[in-house]
Amino acid sequence: MSTSTDASPTTASTSAPAVTTPADPAQRPSAPRRQWGADPRHDPLPAVASPVSDRAIALGRLAVGFTVVAWVSYIVSSIVVRLVNREFRGQSVLAGETLVYVAITSSLAFSCLMYLVARQGALYRTRAHRRVPRAVIDESFAADLPSMTVLVPSYREEVATVRMTLLSALLQEYPAMRVVLLLDDPPHPSDPEHVASLAASRQLAAELTVWLEEPRERFTRKLAEYDARAAQPQDPLELDALASEFAWASGWLLRRAAEEVVTDHVDRFFVEQILVALADDFAAVGQALATAIDEGGEVPPARIRQLYRRLAWTFQGEVTWFERKMFASLSNEANKAMNLNSYIGLMGQSFEVRETPQGRVLAPSDGPDAIEVPDAVFLLTLDADSIVLPEYCLRLVHVMMRPENARLAVVQTPYSAFPGSSTRLERIAGATTDIQHIVHQGMSYYGSTFWVGANAVIRKRALDDIVEVEHVGGAEIRRYVMDRTVIEDTESSLDLATHGWQLLNYPERLSYSATPPDFGSLSIQRRRWANGGLLILPKLWGVRQSRMLRGEHSSHVTSMLRVNYLASTCWSSIALLFLLYFPFASKLLSPMVLIVSVPYFLAMASDLRRSGYRRSDMLRIYGLNLILLPVNLAGVVKSIQQGITGRRIPFARTPKVANRTATPLLFALSPLLIIGYSMLTVYRDVHQEYWVNAAFALFNTLTASYALFALMGLRHALVDIGLGVWEHLHASEDASRVAPLSRRRKRAAQQPVQPQWDEVLYRGAAATETGQHPGDGTGSFRIMAASASPPPTDSGA
Repeated sequence: MSTSTDASPTTASTSAPAVTTPADPAQRPSAPRRQWGADPRHDPLPAVASPVSDRAIALGRLAVGFTVVAWVSYIVSSIVVRLVNREFRGQSVLAGETLVYVAITSSLAFSCLMYLVARQGALYRTRAHRRVPRAVIDESFAADLPSMTVLVPSYREEVATVRMTLLSALLQEYPAMRVVLLLDDPPHPSDPEHVASLAASRQLAAELTVWLEEPRERFTRKLAEYDARAAQPQDPLELDALASEFAWASGWLLRRAAEEVVTDHVDRFFVEQILVALADDFAAVGQALATAIDEGGEVPPARIRQLYRRLAWTFQGEVTWFERKMFASLSNEANKAMNLNSYIGLMGQSFEVRETPQGRVLAPSDGPDAIEVPDAVFLLTLDADSIVLPEYCLRLVHVMMRPENARLAVVQTPYSAFPGSSTRLERIAGATTDIQHIVHQGMSYYGSTFWVGANAVIRKRALDDIVEVEHVGGAEIRRYVMDRTVIEDTESSLDLATHGWQLLNYPERLSYSATPPDFGSLSIQRRRWANGGLLILPKLWGVRQSRMLRGEHSSHVTSMLRVNYLASTCWSSIALLFLLYFPFASKLLSPMVLIVSVPYFLAMASDLRRSGYRRSDMLRIYGLNLILLPVNLAGVVKSIQQGITGRRIPFARTPKVANRTATPLLFALSPLLIIGYSMLTVYRDVHQEYWVNAAFALFNTLTASYALFALMGLRHALVDIGLGVWEHLHASEDASRVAPLSRRRKRAAQQPVQPQWDEVLYRGAAATETGQHPGDGTGSFRIMAASASPPPTDSGA
């Protein structure tokens, strides 16, 4: 789609200068200095995990059974026995304290059990999975070529990062691929840095089109030439020509890989796992063809054509871009969901650009000059800091094309962390990401999958089934992906399930996404993850009811896994807060409480080892979760706040300080408070001879101290505390100065404003009398003034 009014669409996409590779170090973000204890790995885990042994399956079953038995034993010894012995008679405080303690430890035990159950499902899937041969997949696409549109939402992302994401999508070995960069930056920034970044992002589509031009034209021509001579007897040199083409493709990719500038582990991953890996794959196919020639083997003509198509498909992807904020007729709500919804709502339709007093609008049109937005059978939503391996789309769409999967709405591979991180915090945070990969695979085994929005292949027909349409100011606003919370993908998962659609996690590692390298950015991510689960939780009842109406069996395990996924952050944070700060009576403590959690910690240590980490990282993850406790609680509080007020909680980006995201004052100060109070608890419990309590408090002190010094960094914490105090003081001072000005503006706003003549003609006299003018914030979307010569919002015709 192109909406340029002063340049032809083709000019916008082909008249760009030759591609400049990211060879200028000044244009690349500097990589953090590599820390001791960072990730020593360079290679990711295999895409297909090795089948687990029968011993691992048996130990997993024992862990689940042991946890249940241990917990029942604790309940009997703590509650039943004391009730029989009438220990609570006249001890109302002790009885209440016991109930609270049992409730919070039960919630933690339930989360441990759900992890073991999900893990067991993942083990079953790993043992049963067999990778589909590539020839079978190629054959399935011989007649059916479903179209695919890749949507990459981006808000002020590093241009180099977005470039790698777009290239990983463009190099998918998939037919009829269209990649759209959905730029959500303010379209008319004033900051010179933002102006340059936005201009570079807009130029990416044209640059990458030129980048792929040579192999795209070559292999399109070669495929057409083969089809033209397919009816003739096969030339004995056909295999030799095909082998040469694969060798040329391999050499071209290796030359491109050599031009890339590697500044960090993500750059290295892109070069090695996308460019070099694809080159090695092509080289292996070429070598296999050469061997077939030497040994006198025969390759059927149908397979030869599939191989020619593979070369053509790999390099023929179309790339374009779109900016919804250029149009007053589209929603400008500040979230990723509405960025996606705005473009999805345009697909399959034709429009013309009209200039109005409210700004540029897209009006439906069937005229000869109308701008057509192509529709697609499948969508791939891909975060701007994610990378997918070359076979991602091909394998996942092959699953969705099976007749038994006609009601499969979303299929994805839960993303993994990039290996080789340079900071300790990124390595440990990445370990939790890779652990979640296992959990999500297990949830698919029990039919309780949630859509994780970093990457997913979606059947567009399923989104059409759950779309919500509203009309605001004459404009139609479509919501396919729900934006009520900041975890929009999770809520949409339940909407799809309510309508009878299924979701699946494919049991391979085919996608990777960035992990925050510092505590400030990690706190933003984790607070977002903790916000929204409680709001979505009531929808589980609707899912269960809809399944019953359709006569489908609803497993209790499925429901429990979903409840744990949505609400465990809430109850785990509150439970841990109580255990840290409330001095429970020593008689409530029992060895059985610790024994219940032993299978969970042993299983996690084993999973970390299988995922390429150390077993001891389990303790580091515990320490990280301790200092993230206030972050998670803040997300929970935001959910409760939204539930009470009904107002959506916006996502706020924090400023960058010396290539590091500054941590908010509360989150920077809280680790020091946690450590200080834990040390005080140790002193108090030792003095009162509460040895079990003292041991627990000492363990928390040590793990939280490690997290502060080794992961967060004491110096960074102190800098962020000082910065937060400084900003707080100056914000208060600035607010006192601005108050009189705000009152004057309020009085001025109450004065009647004479509307412009074009507004009266466009909006009507009655509308202008209300005083709701463009840009006053009273509408449901932001109004933008028309630019005299606006830049094109889409570089593809």
